Amino acid sequence: MPRHIAFVATPKEATREFVAAVHRLTRKLDDDPYTDALWGIVTGFDAENALNIVQTSSPLLVKKVAAGTDVELAACVEGVWYCELVKNRMMRKLPNGAAREERGPDDTTRALAATLADYRADLFVTSGHATERDWQIGFAYRNGSFRSKAGKLFGHPISGEPFEIRSDNPKVYLAVGNCLMGHIDSQDAMALAWMNSAGVRQMAGYTVLTWYGYAGWGLLDYYVDQPGRFNLAEAFFANQQALLHRLETEFPETARENPEPGKTRGRGDAAGLLHDRDVLAFYGDPKWDARLAPGPLRWQQRLVEKDGKWTLTIAPKAGADTFKTVNKNGSQRGGRPIVALLPRRIGGKVEIESGAELKPVITDDFVLVPLPAGVVKEQYEVVFREVN
Repeated sequence: MPRHIAFVATPKEATREFVAAVHRLTRKLDDDPYTDALWGIVTGFDAENALNIVQTSSPLLVKKVAAGTDVELAACVEGVWYCELVKNRMMRKLPNGAAREERGPDDTTRALAATLADYRADLFVTSGHATERDWQIGFAYRNGSFRSKAGKLFGHPISGEPFEIRSDNPKVYLAVGNCLMGHIDSQDAMALAWMNSAGVRQMAGYTVLTWYGYAGWGLLDYYVDQPGRFNLAEAFFANQQALLHRLETEFPETARENPEPGKTRGRGDAAGLLHDRDVLAFYGDPKWDARLAPGPLRWQQRLVEKDGKWTLTIAPKAGADTFKTVNKNGSQRGGRPIVALLPRRIGGKVEIESGAELKPVITDDFVLVPLPAGVVKEQYEVVFREVN
């Protein structure tokens, strides 16, 4: 079974139904309910755009981060974000410095566009109201917007003329809190403009209206808040397994349902997890390595194999704060289980020799450990062996 799967699709084929089908297919490759491969959908505004995406092979070490919402700058080498909730609020972090609050402009359209074109951010993060045609920058106050047309991205400030946004450096984009940013409904879709005009090589975004947020916002818990531990494809995979684990553990009957994307009934955690499960698109080559530069980690984790015996060691480094939520901005933040990817697939069954009290989930390609409760210990360990 392959570790990575790229689904190549034209824009007309890359529908929300296609995204849901990929989610569901990649959970059916073996008998467990979890995803069986790191996957991505390779598409683009046109064939040339898609080819540029897959021909980007050099790893991306993310050092410059820009966002239209609060992200954990302490985990980044440098970056800037503009608040979507409070007018004029912004934070900036310079290399080797601490994040400091500054006063931003009333309209941040040009400032955010400049982070792409001039600052050349490696990672761009957004939230707030959006459709397949625009991102409305201010969630709680009047601001400008980004809009798309025929594979091009445009800034529309509150006053003044619209302007084209172009950025050619390879980057990754996370529309963690936006509705519909990942939905490709025509050649005018925002997702295609990001890929074609803004240098985006991998991106994640909702194909439906978002209200729960676990699939989107949780990407930051793995990708940004654990800097350097996961590349983006791995962080997407890890957060999906966290979602599936919670759904399977707390709501096993709901987990068996396969509603039409965006048509989940009800509210609450069961409905929210089901709603989010199959509607976050991941576009790009899943084997491309784009990860944050190494930064502060609240725990170290190490997975080693010797003579058929595997040992996962978890060593807290932040005392009582080790397993607390790093950044609470957004929805459904924190509480994510520890995930370690196995370097190779293991066959057959496993026998847990120690650490069963941590309730680990061990599949053929990853280990998941719910965050330990109670007083933080010096070390946690899960030891298991492959058995025929």
